[in-house]
Amino acid sequence: MLSARRVPFIAALATAAALTLAGCGAGTPAASSGGPSPSSVGTPSGSAGAASATATAAPTTDGGRPSSSAPGPADVATYTFPDGRLSFKYPADWRVELFTGAGEPSLSRTATVFDASGTEQVTVYSGQMADAVSHPVNRTVFESEPVPGLSQQPAPAAHYSFYVDRMDGNPAYRMHLTAGTPASGEDSRVDGIIRIGDEVLVADVRFIEKPFAGDEAAKSWLAGAEGQALKALLLSISYS
Repeated sequence: MLSARRVPFIAALATAAALTLAGCGAGTPAASSGGPSPSSVGTPSGSAGAASATATAAPTTDGGRPSSSAPGPADVATYTFPDGRLSFKYPADWRVELFTGAGEPSLSRTATVFDASGTEQVTVYSGQMADAVSHPVNRTVFESEPVPGLSQQPAPAAHYSFYVDRMDGNPAYRMHLTAGTPASGEDSRVDGIIRIGDEVLVADVRFIEKPFAGDEAAKSWLAGAEGQALKALLLSISYS
């Protein structure tokens, strides 16, 4: 197997903030290298915020994602970043916590979304710099759609995408924002960095290790309540 190749992506006026992406294993909220500290819990528009809590894993079934009681499309709230420009919608009984990097104003912000059971589901990062890791993979793309609220940002256009990369036969499932439509087939891939203004945006669903028994199980999950809720969250991301 070829070794991974780290590729830096730097926005205008980039300085010290950094985010490292290394696939789809479970993880903690990413933030800048400047000693990030958690801020207050994100508050849904028109509702009271929830107290901060440690994410706990929910029961799983036959290699699938943790179970979730994702609400219907109407039961959503909106989270807006401190700059007032970047926002997204999420199920109203989930919660958002914001972590900020060093600097005044902060050079990076990471919103971590937890479901009603306390399981970490999504991270949305914006800041001056982000890192990606390129691997030689064999990719199968299940679904990809442009994100309407990011259509005015620099090309390649931001897309919501769900796919699997296989490295030495081992599958790594990803659902996140990609720069353009990801291509299926064998190649080295770096496609998770989106430009917004003078910064970069990274948004990832946080899969546990080996979340699905196979591709058919992944497609079934996508068609279910949790898969559709996470897809809707990524497609709702907007920058104005």
